[in-house]
Amino acid sequence: MLRYLGLGRPEVVPADAQGRLDVGALDEALGREQERPAVVVLQAGNVHSGAFDPSEDAVRLAHQHGAWVHVDGAFGLFAAASTSLRHLTAGYAGADSRGTDAHKTLNVPYDCGIAIVRDPGALKASMGMHGDYLIQDESGDPFERVPELSRRARALPVWALLRSVGRTGVGDLVERLARHAQTFAGGLAGIPGAEVLNDVVYTQVCAAFGSDEHTQDVVRRVLEDGTAWMSGSRWRGRAVLRISVSNWSTAATDVERSLEALRRAAAAPAGPV
Repeated sequence: MLRYLGLGRPEVVPADAQGRLDVGALDEALGREQERPAVVVLQAGNVHSGAFDPSEDAVRLAHQHGAWVHVDGAFGLFAAASTSLRHLTAGYAGADSRGTDAHKTLNVPYDCGIAIVRDPGALKASMGMHGDYLIQDESGDPFERVPELSRRARALPVWALLRSVGRTGVGDLVERLARHAQTFAGGLAGIPGAEVLNDVVYTQVCAAFGSDEHTQDVVRRVLEDGTAWMSGSRWRGRAVLRISVSNWSTAATDVERSLEALRRAAAAPAGPV
C-alpha cells in the first residue's frame, strides 16, 4: 500500500523475538525523518506469532513526531470485542487509521475489508475522484472512500453478520478461536520433536520439528493427510508450520483430529509418502 501511494519502500524498525515493535528504535527512526512526513504502521496481531505492538507508547511517540499512525489489524483488531482479550488492543483507538479483514475472523467473503479513518477530510482528499458526470451528494459517496469507483455491496454481508450475532457474539467467537490456539499449542508441546516457537497470545501458533527439512516434510504430510489445512512458512529464519485458527465452525473435536494428524505426520519416516 505504501508503494501504491507512491511513498516507496518502508523502513523496517527492529522488533523483539515475538515481532513486537521496539519503541526505542521507533523513536530513533522518527528522529531521522523529522524533515519529511512519516507514517507509522503498527500491527494488531503478527501474522506468525499473533503478537500485538505496544501501541499506547508507539501511538503517543509517533504523534509527538507528527507522524500519521495506521494499524494493520487484519485479524487482531477483533480482539477488542472480547472482554478477556481486548487489553491486547489498548492504545489502538488513538491511531489515525485502522484496517482489518472481515473474512479472517467474521468468515464473510474474501474481499470484505474495513478501513476506519479518524479524519474524513483526509480520506476524501486521498481517495476522492471528481468528474462532471458524477453526481455529488452532500452526505458523501462510497467512491470518496476507496480506490474503486465500481464494486459490489461488500458491506452488506459484514452488516448482516454483525446485526445477527452482535458484539457479544463476535467476542465469543474470538475467545473460542483463541482457546483453540492454546489447545493446539499444548498438543504440539506433547509431540516428540515439536517446538512451539511463539507466545500464543491470540489465534496464531508457529511450530518447528527440528531441522527445516523435517519441518517442511511434516507440513507436506499433514496437507496430504487432508484432515486439516495448515500452511508452511518461514519465521525468524526457520521453516515453520503456521496454524491460524479462524474458522467459526471449528470445534474442540476438530482440533483434536488435527493434532492427531500432526502426530502421524511427525512420526512418519523421512522421505516421500
